[in-house]
Amino acid sequence: MPEAALEYRILIHAPVGKDARLIAELFGRAGIDCGVCAQLDQLMEELGRGAGALLVADEAITPEFLRAVGHFVEHQQGWSDLPVLVMSRREAASPGLQHRYLELGNVSLLERPAQGVTLVSAAQSALRARRRQYAMREVDQRKDEFLAMLGHELRNPLAPIRAASDLLRLPSLGPERIQQTSEIISRQVKHMTGLIDDLLDLSRVSRGLVTLDETLLDARQIVTAAVEQVRPLVDARRHRVTIQMPGEAAFVHGDQKRLVQIVANVLNNAAKYTPEGGEIGVALFADEDTVSYVVSDNGIGMAPHMIEHVFDMFAQAERSSDRSQGGLGIGLALVRNLVALHGGRVAAYSEGIGKGSRFTVTLPRVEDAAREAAPAAHGLAPAQAQTLHLLVVDDNEDAGQMLGMYLEMAGYRVTVVQSARAALDAVRADTPDVCLLDIGLPDIDGNELARQLRQMPHMASATLIAITGYGQEADRARTAAAGFDHHFVKPVDMQALLAVLAGEGGLGEPTLPHLP
Repeated sequence: MPEAALEYRILIHAPVGKDARLIAELFGRAGIDCGVCAQLDQLMEELGRGAGALLVADEAITPEFLRAVGHFVEHQQGWSDLPVLVMSRREAASPGLQHRYLELGNVSLLERPAQGVTLVSAAQSALRARRRQYAMREVDQRKDEFLAMLGHELRNPLAPIRAASDLLRLPSLGPERIQQTSEIISRQVKHMTGLIDDLLDLSRVSRGLVTLDETLLDARQIVTAAVEQVRPLVDARRHRVTIQMPGEAAFVHGDQKRLVQIVANVLNNAAKYTPEGGEIGVALFADEDTVSYVVSDNGIGMAPHMIEHVFDMFAQAERSSDRSQGGLGIGLALVRNLVALHGGRVAAYSEGIGKGSRFTVTLPRVEDAAREAAPAAHGLAPAQAQTLHLLVVDDNEDAGQMLGMYLEMAGYRVTVVQSARAALDAVRADTPDVCLLDIGLPDIDGNELARQLRQMPHMASATLIAITGYGQEADRARTAAAGFDHHFVKPVDMQALLAVLAGEGGLGEPTLPHLP
């Protein structure tokens, strides 16, 4: 019998007569696993291996039995309360004699002679109770692992914060080192704040304290915003992300911030559990009644038993022993709760360890009549947006394409290139109204590219927007000196970017989607 199955069997101890054999045959016909232990030492050995319940005949409860089994019961783990079924004679069930069973703990008395249906019903009831105990054992184990992870995750940022604070006490520390130290503290505090926010968020959702701000949304814009949100982790791990979306809008009712959070959490999970340089796919499918977000990866995959618990709180501890992915393992639990609030469902699938994973979030699709009344997906009318031609320059092909896709969905005409030299060629062929330039370009620095563009007569009136990972005042001063009109720090605040573009197009302040 497999080790796991031992925990769901009933051990029968009736050392005299035919009771044990007859009961075992009865349980066998009812589909209940059992084992007969004629001797006390055999019983104690089998209890140590695992049992769902113990059924014992009254005459077997000797002082030796009470000492041995009583000691076993007393030293059970906190989650365990082994059910003990005692087949007792009428006189043994009298109040005056029942006190001797107290040492056995969780005892149920079955008066003899007992009907077969009574024995089977009592055994099944005891096993149901035992299964609930095993479930609590798993929760306790995951909770303990989670608390260990929480301590680890909070100590990680505390170490550089403490070192930085000690460094700041040194009188000889120069301005440049002070700035670097300050940035380290800021990054680590932000990381710790994110961990705590995740915990509080899950707590609020689990207790029903979250109110959704539901509006009519184009499901495609959720994908765009979620991918942009996870982009830093994806880029850091050098993953290749492919996106598949329908050409036509598919509308859902929901809270935009929370829907982005759902898809971003699933994407974040895929990025963490896919080795560097892996493949991640994001697809949006729509049929008559539903809209489905499907995130797949070629990462570490999941064992079948893990799939059953992947959306449970604390489940992450089983995914990795080295904790290299970081985080608290509550992202998917939050996903499940938020999807349920939106009237949807979420499912996970994996062919096994090392074979990747697939997560599917399915939401109700809005009926046709409601779709016709829906506003434009990004709050900008296509006729208005098309007055501007945008040039996006970013050597990170995925980042450039995602930004370009987002702006195209807003209705703009967009050209995307990956180098400064390609940008110079592009502006000579087709003058853009707005250039969105990454600063860290490989061939020509973004600031130098801006200076060269400003020297071209036909680019004198173009709007230049810097897109960079640096946001200090010195960085903003350098981009302003190079000729940029605006400075955006990655990840770009899309809401603010659309507001700038609307102003450049002479449209005034647009009605913008709420993006996190």
